[in-house]
Amino acid sequence: MKKLRTPMLILLCLASLLGLTASTALLYYWVHPIFGAAPQGARLDRITASPNYANGAFQNQIETPMLTANESRLSLMWRGFATRKRPETRPPRPLPTIKTDLRALDPAQDLVIWLGHSSYYVQLDGRRILIDPIFNDHAAPFPWMNRSFAGTDLYTAADLPDIDLLVITHDHYDHLDYKTARALRSKASKVLTPLGVGAHLEAWGYPDYRVNEIDWGDVFRVGAIGSNRASRRDGSAQSGNRAEKPALEIIATPGRHFSGRTFKRSQTLWMGLILRTPTRRLFFSGDTGYGPHFAQIGAQYGPFDWVTLDTGQYNPRWAFMHMQPEEAAQAAEALRAHAYTPGHVGRFTISDHDWDEPFKRASAASAGRSYALWTPEIGRPVYLDGRPQHFAPWWEEEENGH
Repeated sequence: MKKLRTPMLILLCLASLLGLTASTALLYYWVHPIFGAAPQGARLDRITASPNYANGAFQNQIETPMLTANESRLSLMWRGFATRKRPETRPPRPLPTIKTDLRALDPAQDLVIWLGHSSYYVQLDGRRILIDPIFNDHAAPFPWMNRSFAGTDLYTAADLPDIDLLVITHDHYDHLDYKTARALRSKASKVLTPLGVGAHLEAWGYPDYRVNEIDWGDVFRVGAIGSNRASRRDGSAQSGNRAEKPALEIIATPGRHFSGRTFKRSQTLWMGLILRTPTRRLFFSGDTGYGPHFAQIGAQYGPFDWVTLDTGQYNPRWAFMHMQPEEAAQAAEALRAHAYTPGHVGRFTISDHDWDEPFKRASAASAGRSYALWTPEIGRPVYLDGRPQHFAPWWEEEENGH
């Protein structure tokens, strides 16, 4: 018995040490600002007054179970961790990219540049808009989780010109990154988020007068660059030069999803968005499952010159949270889109499908549809002036080793 006691004591000591180390690490990250801040005061009052808030959380417009599989969130997380080790979920080589000089672009040129996953740089009617930027090599609270694909860390905040509007669609880590948000504080003159998300940004050093929040259906207006028009926090405009351009309108649209940076879910809102000027209409779905909201948006606000839709990270276990590529193709038609670009793809692995499967399935599903499928490489400009554009299936070159 004595011979057994020493090894047992050693094992107990090691287990205690590991437990203490894990607890210390967890405590460190729990109090780390990366987790953001909860809405309080007037911000919380506005949340509780929202028609989309009930029973202590934001609600989807139709029933949207988070999980469709009969398993716990913990087991789902473990299964996801294991399946992401499959080599097919990540590209075998660095992805082809085009590093466009964003500072050298003519601001009068209307265009969109996909920065990977759900991040976009937009120039529209003289304004520069940045949507869900992730200038980091991971999209998670821990640096060893959800690493970006090789070759896709193309841009940093230093590569950007000054930004007129930074838009965050919701507070998940693959859309709102702590390091990126802090790096952009001196770049973005205004920030727009759905209800509650501004609490994170203010906790990270953004002054409250630059942070604006909207609910589904709200309209936020941005005046022309160089004008003397200033937007109030509610997005309305003060009087200014009558000769200036009409305001750029951003309209918050619903989606089927959820939010949260900790274990408490849906305390902040999620959204898609429409960018509208007198001559252009663009739509960004944000994270969403398929639903009747697409037809409603298309009927009320369409047609759209260009849309980008949640097309990746789908899984039968969370079938209502993200769209299958075939559903995204249906949504593009319901929106009355002229052109559709797959989003939520090409940089991170969150589900267990092959990394290039969304592109293949979206291509097949788009054959014979009423819209054009545009699939640019990361960093390549997509022009919105009607010029002919050709986008090759670059993911096939990666698959074939070219």
